[in-house]
Order: sequence, then C-alpha cells, then structure tokens
Amino acid sequence: MNFIVEELMLFISTALNYLATLFYPGHYHHDLTFIIRQKSTPPNQVYDAAELYLPSIELINPSTRTIGVSKTPRQEAVKLAMESGEQIADTFEDINLNWLYVVQTFPTGQVTRRFELTFHKKHKDKVLTSYLRHVVTQAEAIKKEEKILKLRSVNSPSRVDLEHPATFETIAMEPDQKTKIIKDLDRFVRRREFYKKVGKAWKRGYLLYGPPGTGKSSLIAAMANHLKFDVYELELDGIYSDSQLKSVLLSTANRSILVIEDIDFSAVNARKRKCRITVSGLLNFMDGLWSSCGDERIIVFTTNHKDRLEPALLRPGRMDVHIHMSYCTPYAFKVLASNYLGVQDLDRHPLYGEIAGLLESTEVAPAEVCEELLKRDDDVDDDDVDAALEGVVKFLKLKKLEGDNNNIDEPEFQEGKRQDVDVSVNDDDSESSST
Repeated sequence: MNFIVEELMLFISTALNYLATLFYPGHYHHDLTFIIRQKSTPPNQVYDAAELYLPSIELINPSTRTIGVSKTPRQEAVKLAMESGEQIADTFEDINLNWLYVVQTFPTGQVTRRFELTFHKKHKDKVLTSYLRHVVTQAEAIKKEEKILKLRSVNSPSRVDLEHPATFETIAMEPDQKTKIIKDLDRFVRRREFYKKVGKAWKRGYLLYGPPGTGKSSLIAAMANHLKFDVYELELDGIYSDSQLKSVLLSTANRSILVIEDIDFSAVNARKRKCRITVSGLLNFMDGLWSSCGDERIIVFTTNHKDRLEPALLRPGRMDVHIHMSYCTPYAFKVLASNYLGVQDLDRHPLYGEIAGLLESTEVAPAEVCEELLKRDDDVDDDDVDAALEGVVKFLKLKKLEGDNNNIDEPEFQEGKRQDVDVSVNDDDSESSST
C-alpha cells in the first residue's frame, strides 16, 4: 500500500512539474545562476569587484533582514556590506538580475564565500560580455573615488584597509629623489603597450636600501597611495619551497605592490632552516616565466645591507630601480618640521642653521628625529616650536658626541651616508637613465 502511495505521489509531482513548464515557462529551467567564488590563488577579480559594487546599489530592500556595518577611525562614513543569505536585485539594460551572498563554515573550520548571480538564460551572452565588465569597471571607479586600498599578507588570509597616511608630500626625502621616483612610477603605469611591444612582463622591481629608520615603509605606503595599488606583504621565512613561492605570485592581483622586506635577513634565515627555496627559484620568481602571470605589478625589496645581496638579484629585470634611503638631511628635517610642528618657513628660525650644521655632520635616522619631535615635557605646550627645536638641538649634539667617541672607520651602515643619496634606474631601454 505504501509503495502504491509513493508511486502515485511521484507521478503527481512529475505531472505538476510538466504542467508548470507549459503554463509558467518563465518559472522553470529558464533561469541561470553564475557561481562567483572568493579565491586567493589567483584572486577572483569578479568576486572582489562585486564586494565593492553591490553596496553602491540598493543594498537595503523590503526583504533585507541583516546588513554588515563597519567603520575604521580614518574613514569618514560607515561602510555597508551584504551578510550571508541576503539578496540584492539589479537591473542592466532591461535585464533583471538577482545577487545572493553565501558564506559556509565547515566542521574543519574552513570558510568559503561566494556570490550567486541569477538571471534569465536568454541574457547569458550580454551578462558575460557586458554586465560583468560593468561591475568590474564600476568597482574600479569606486575604489579610486573612495581611495580604498588593501593591505594583505600572502602568508595568511588576513586583509585590512591600508590607511597609512604617507604621501610623497609628507615623506622626508630629497626633492630630486621624490621627482625621480614619481616620474618612474608614472612612466611605468602608462607603458602597457611598450611592454607588450618589447615582449616583457609588465612589472617593475624596486630595491630600497639603507639603515633602519630611514623611511622604507613610509615610501612604500606613499607609492601605494600615489598609484592607488593594493599592497601584498610576503615573509620569506614562511615560504618553504620554490613551488610555494610560485603560488604566492599567483595570489597577487594586478595593479598591486608586492613587498619583501629585509630580503638579506630572510634569505639567511631560509638557509638556516634548510628551506627548499633556491637562488634560482627566487630569480625565476622575479623575472622567469611565472613572473609574467599578471600585469601592472610592482615588487619592492628592502634591505639594510645591499652589499649582502646576491649580485644576480640586483640586475635590471629583477631590481630595476635602486633607491638609497639616507640619514636625515637638512631638507628632510624641513619636511618633518612642517609635518610635526606646522612650521613652513624654517629657514627664518634662529635655530635652523645650527640644526642643519649638526645634521650635516651627524648620522641620525629620520625616525629618530620624528621621535624627538614627538617628545614634550609636561610643562611645555605642544605648540611651542622653540622648545621643540631646542630639544632637537640637544638631541643632535648628544648623537654627535656619541659618534665622535666611537671610532667608526667602517660604520655598520656605511650606505647611509648622505653623499650617497641616489635613485639608480637600471633599465635596458633607451628612455632609462642612471644617476
């Protein structure tokens, strides 16, 4: 009896489905759903674009139950985001589309995220060729307008907004250095066709070298803010093989900066840990076939000791531009005084001449000067420029005395001397110059 009932129910269900396709043809089998998954290797550009694009349309509708809300201290307005299970309707050239956001957490702790985009099948070609391109284009425009940059670690899934305030106007660097770097960056981003014509991967390598505290990280942030590029940070200590290094390269998106800090120290540590990263693997990572996977990428290496690097790493195509980060100069101090004290005409201050003379004869990192400018006695007003500059004079005299008392025939950071300030461009093409 039960068997007959089950068969009857199955027959009725099948018949109803058949009748539905006849009388309601738009309801069954005519919708198509694109699954857009979050991926890291390589990143899914459509997923990342949807994250930015969807909050810009009608995010809150009558069926909405939950909305993600966030704001960082430097953001002017709160940000809205879809929560799992929520849907958003969109219209494009008379096409009705529906977005669904899904987050799944598995017993293993793994979390997957995806967007499901549903529409009528007859619009498949237009959605593929026009609508998704529209989503990506709109997301890029939103990113530029809101200046949303991301800081990511390629050793872990962590990702945060990059809110470093450094710009080329605020970093303590000689003006000719800034000009050379800005011109090189701008020339790089506009030369897509040139790189294609000469058959080279559209990427550029920078080496920042010099003593600690000379502003390497600030320069990287200024480069990212200038280009509006996301930043990926790679710790070689967490890489155990050449194949893993290749995966790292694939995980970075176009229009990004990949940062490898303290490359000399990381390489030494890798050898101590008997990692399987080889020199040839690192070279292939920089300019081999795998380095051509992606466009408009910048790789920045930092080191305190340029002389400890393998000579093969330094050649054009790997580290195209060598930027020396020097000890604090009188001009750099003017920038710092403007940033920290609001002083625009420092030349007129009676203490500037003494400060400039001490900086010329004393090896002191900009970071040390910044720390001194932040110091205030409890009974001193934060706006007291004279007291701040007097503190700098005392600090520089003490640093000079320490230096004079030490016999420094070969200082540990010989590369930091101001007379070596330079930006060396090692391009092979005729437009490049070396200073």
